[in-house]
Amino acid sequence: HIIQLKMFGDLKSAAGVKALNEYLAENSYIEGYVPSQADTAVFEALSGAPKSDTPHALRWYNHIKSFAAGMKQFPKAQKDASAYTSGAAGAAASKDDDDDEEVDLFGSDDEEDDAEKKRITEERLKAYNEKKAKKPKVIAKTSVLFDVKPWDDETDMDAMKDACKSIEMDGLTWGATKLVPVGYGINKLQIMCTVEDEKVSIEELGEKMAEFEDFVQSVDVAAMNKI
Repeated sequence: HIIQLKMFGDLKSAAGVKALNEYLAENSYIEGYVPSQADTAVFEALSGAPKSDTPHALRWYNHIKSFAAGMKQFPKAQKDASAYTSGAAGAAASKDDDDDEEVDLFGSDDEEDDAEKKRITEERLKAYNEKKAKKPKVIAKTSVLFDVKPWDDETDMDAMKDACKSIEMDGLTWGATKLVPVGYGINKLQIMCTVEDEKVSIEELGEKMAEFEDFVQSVDVAAMNKI
């Protein structure tokens, strides 16, 4: 699924902030359903908090600001950060498209020598296959935002965070965390991570966090987004 992303132009101008506000009226984040480096880039490109006449941009700004230094740990964006702030129209063609260009396997029609045609065909096939073999394998990843709820307001939230992030799995990278009030003086822990789909089961990871029963009452997936 390819997300069509909007360019905002100069985010220090009123027009840029207005374009951002219109986009965020229907989107929680710049890309997908969890924060990414795209959010960090747009946040840093703004000259300050949007005004109250752009409420969607202001809501998003305050939410991203609440992560503080943690926004530097957001997952990598799908597009280059400058694509959102330079106002460039459209994106350059992907290098993968160049790698997949059609290869003429049969040479020129003017060649009459069958042996020569065969040699050229074999050489081009070999070159084509070598190019394909060198192409790096794409590793499918998912960015996940977990909600981890404590038993009560006396739960040591720092200890709970450290316990969750102590889990090590091949293909798992922990990201930013934040505390979110849920009422009655109780906070839940929101914790981000990136997993390689082939190596890490999101369900299994949630169960591992839930095993810290001294701190954790429940673990839920709040949002997830393919990278």
